[in-house]
Amino acid sequence: MDGEAPARTSGQDATRQLFLLSIGVFFIGGFLTAIVSLLVPRFRAVFDLGYAEALMIQFASHLSYLIFAVPITAIIVRSGYMRSIATGLAVMALGCLAFVAANNSRDFGLVLAALLLLALGITFLQIAANTVVTIVGPAADAASRLTLLQGFNSLGTVLGPLLTAPLLLAGASGAAPSDFSVGLPFLLCALVLAGLALAYFWRRELLGRQQTATDRLPSVDNLRLLLRDRRLVAGTAAMFAYVGAEVTIGALLTNYLMRGEILAARPVVAGQMVSLYWGGAMIGRFAGAALMQRLAPARVLMAAGAAATILTLVATTASGVTGAAALLLVGLCNSIMYPTIYALAMPDDHRSAPLASMLLCMAVVGGAIVPVVTGVAADASSLGASLLVPALCYVGIALFARFVRT
Repeated sequence: MDGEAPARTSGQDATRQLFLLSIGVFFIGGFLTAIVSLLVPRFRAVFDLGYAEALMIQFASHLSYLIFAVPITAIIVRSGYMRSIATGLAVMALGCLAFVAANNSRDFGLVLAALLLLALGITFLQIAANTVVTIVGPAADAASRLTLLQGFNSLGTVLGPLLTAPLLLAGASGAAPSDFSVGLPFLLCALVLAGLALAYFWRRELLGRQQTATDRLPSVDNLRLLLRDRRLVAGTAAMFAYVGAEVTIGALLTNYLMRGEILAARPVVAGQMVSLYWGGAMIGRFAGAALMQRLAPARVLMAAGAAATILTLVATTASGVTGAAALLLVGLCNSIMYPTIYALAMPDDHRSAPLASMLLCMAVVGGAIVPVVTGVAADASSLGASLLVPALCYVGIALFARFVRT
């Protein structure tokens, strides 16, 4: 019963405790994102798949945002942010365990199902964790606060490839790794996720009356009203483009670096080099948190979108170190996009936060659709030419930033 929960904490102390708990959530989320991306080159080699087929891994990992965003939002409204985050973490732990079992069965369909379960848990976090960090604390610092936490998310994405590429990508060089070595990172993540779930459940009354923004479920009328908010609609489209582009490049980067005309890197080395892509995002997010104290977030976002477009276009035609460096540097441009788009798109009225967050979360389905479209283009033409798809996504992000500035 709630009567046994810790006493409610108010004000600044609650904000501090929430931020510290959020560090663990954002870190493990980034770690899992990175190692799931490494599954694309692994299963492409093990099951002899085309790019479009292998990128179904990302389709399964992001489809949940479209399917489950509405019911999850209803759960968050009824249960509150802290309980919902605890639930999401527990589901993610189950998803990791399910992946281990699916991998042992050598059934690609079961692997995709396990990743969908993992994504179900992540969807709870995308809606609840991002929203609560945005609305708990000074509104003026929301973008900076979320950007800083995304820096810890990026730290997870950097360490993920460095630590797990030797375990996950050995099969891509001809020697199939043992089922235990492939499942080990997911087993360890399950333990960490279970611990975080318990921590959030223990502090479930931390926010007191701020547990949720409204006592009523979002209605169709609320949705219609919110869809009149042009800034939110444009931000939702920009979020679709951003997640799609970042996920696509992260998933294909290993294969890109392995190409003979680029670096001809061995699979494990190429997989570990993906850390440079995520590392750029980490550096940029910590620096971006400070930069946006001086410059308007929309202005920074527009510059990042334009730079990412140029770099991706260079990678479509360049060879050798030039092509590799250009695509790796896109990670630096990505650094501030997610938290900035999220904060700029959110309505001023906090009572609309759960429904607006649901729409932004549903836009993460771009991570399911854009990679598959890019994979189809790669199978039809070449991997380099297919990068025009994420380049167009970055054009859309720059246009959103320009719209917000006007």
